[in-house]
This record gives sequence, C-alpha cells and structure tokens, in this order.
Amino acid sequence: MHRVLLLGAGKIGRMIARLLVDTGDYDVLVGDSSPEALELIALRIGVKTVAVDVESPAELASALAGRDTVISALSYYHNPRVAEAALAAGASYFDLTEDVETTRRVRAVAAKAQPGQVFMPQCGLAPGFISIVANNLAQRVEKLDTVRMRVGALPQFPTGALKYNLTWSTDGLINEYCNPCDAIHEGRRIEVLPLEGYEQFSLDGVRYEAFNTSGGLGTLCESLDGKVRDLNYKTVRYLGHCNQVQLLVNELRLSQRRDLLKDILENAVPITFQDVVVTFCTVTGYRNGQLVQLTDARKIYHQEIGGENWSAIQITTAAGICAVIDMHVAGQLNSSGFLRQEDVDFENFLGNRFGRHYDTRIATRFSSASSVGGATTRETTDHDVVREPSI
Repeated sequence: MHRVLLLGAGKIGRMIARLLVDTGDYDVLVGDSSPEALELIALRIGVKTVAVDVESPAELASALAGRDTVISALSYYHNPRVAEAALAAGASYFDLTEDVETTRRVRAVAAKAQPGQVFMPQCGLAPGFISIVANNLAQRVEKLDTVRMRVGALPQFPTGALKYNLTWSTDGLINEYCNPCDAIHEGRRIEVLPLEGYEQFSLDGVRYEAFNTSGGLGTLCESLDGKVRDLNYKTVRYLGHCNQVQLLVNELRLSQRRDLLKDILENAVPITFQDVVVTFCTVTGYRNGQLVQLTDARKIYHQEIGGENWSAIQITTAAGICAVIDMHVAGQLNSSGFLRQEDVDFENFLGNRFGRHYDTRIATRFSSASSVGGATTRETTDHDVVREPSI
C-alpha cells in the first residue's frame, strides 16, 4: 500500500482523500493546521489525521516520516517549504500550484532529488490536464503553428454582475488575475498583462469570454519554445465578468491590496458546488503540407461520488493529481527528478481510474477536426478526437 501524506483538508483536499481512500490502495494521512478541517475530513472520509503547522520544519518532518509521497493541497506560497521537507524525507512530491515563481523554486529543489524521488508541481486542471491535452494535440502535426488553451470553472447558474461564484482557492484566483502571464508570440517568449487579450467564443450554444490570466501554461512555454509561433492561455468566464474584475483589480488598485480583495470576494461572492468546468484547446499546424486545426473541448459537471455531491472543480483538480500519482506508482512516468505535465501520456491519463473523470463517459465532450479556412470540416465522434484519421 502506497503511503501518502496529504497536506490541506479544504475543498480540494477532501476530494483527493475521497478518491484515494476509495481505491483501497493508498494509506492516506491528512495534515492541516485547522482542527475543524481535520475533524470534518475524518468524519466524512474516514482518514487518519495529524495537526501540522507547515511553518514548522519539525512538524513537517514528523508528519512525513514513513510516507512515500506528499501531496500539497495548500495555498501556493507554502509549497517550496513542503518540497524542501519532502526532499529531506526522501518522499516524492506533487502539488496543484498555478504560481510561476513557486514552480521555479520547486524545480530547484527537484535538482537534488534522490533516485526514485520525483517532484511534480502543477498537477490539477490548469496547469495540469490542459497541458496534457495541448501537448497531445501538438504531437499530431508535423509542423506546429499555434496552441490556444482556454479553461474556466464556472457556476452552472450564474447570477449577479460578476456571473461568478467562488469554487476554489481565493488566493489562487487573485494570483491569476494580478500576475504577469507567460506566452509565445511570433516565436518569441514574452510576458503579457493579466485581464488583457480579451476575446469571445461559443461552445455548445453558450457565449463565453476569455482573457489572459497567470500560470495556466505551466511549463509549456519552455517545452514548446522554438517549436510554435503562438502559444497562449486564457481563463473562460461568462460575458461581462472581465469588465467587473478590471474595475476591482486595476481601477480600484486592489491588485496592490490583495488581502483586502480577498476579504471582499470571500464576504460578498457565494461559493457553489453546482458548477461546470469548461476546457477548450485548439492547435493549428501542418500535415502533408496542409494547414489543419485540431480541437479538444469538454464540459465536466458536478456529480455524486461516494454518496456526496462534489463540485466539478473539486473533481477535475483532484482527478488530475490523483491520476499522475497513480501513474507514478505504476511506473508510467519518469522515475526521478522534476516532472512536467507534458511528460504524461494522454492515453494513459484518460485510461487511468482517476483520469477517467475527464473522459467522454463522464464528461460532456465536443470536438472537431478541420482544415483552417473551412475547406474540409467535419464533426468527429468522441473516439475520433483521440485518434483522428490522417488528413
């Protein structure tokens, strides 16, 4: 049985614990500094718990003793400390961070990894699954041109001017809205401003907007540098959201007072577990001298698991990290050092017992493959998007 220390007993941590415990293959110990959170997760999931202050190296080391793997479901700023503790304990490390600087620091720690010890940040939805999808599509053209990644965790029933509900980490949300964004434009790696690059698109008859946010590309800028003309990531929202956030973040300068922005959002914007995750990835490139477009689009809704209703963002985030851990344990990933999301095989991911939550049997899925300009366009079956025929 693989022994896991899960740090963080919040919304995502509870889902991770549920998925791992239900397999019977993982011995899960949950650590958190909140007695209330530990009591709740022990009651609902039936896991062992331990009080841990991640600011204390001694408490972290004690919790890690005898564990094969540590999962950080904590706010991003705790992760470098947890990675250092994992290195010292000889445990492999996985996290959910979207923060670019945090990933750089974890990568520096990974350079000192022992044989058989891996460090894999950014294992959730975006970065995470969307990076695996984008890399998979990029491999299906002979010469890559553009990669566009769009992801949104949205309320199923939007209300109010923001048309948004809190569904995950408020710290992470603010980070995405306020920090610079990586991109590749005309073959050059650049930084672009958050909340800019505005666009609209339709999926399944619904109009959405999308705009630059930080962190969603993960390490793809590095991996595709020199191979792609344009690469960008944007967050998906219902129409009108971006203008409201620009007012808060830019005009009222709350990007400079993030604690106040967090307080405002958490006191005024309700949480919801009735949500939908939208992923929309489009790649263009050349095959047999022809410019073609490949698209993978999915909608994943909240659902009942283990007799409880779980939100779509809980399911997709937890499924992403649980799948790559499961693949690591099964020997399907590189065995040592720093691992990127694009190192994960797409087929193996969807075939995994956790990755299946992204598959067509669970998710609503829309996909198409066409040549740019509309010369040849066709609807594909669910299976075709994974194995589309040669053009």
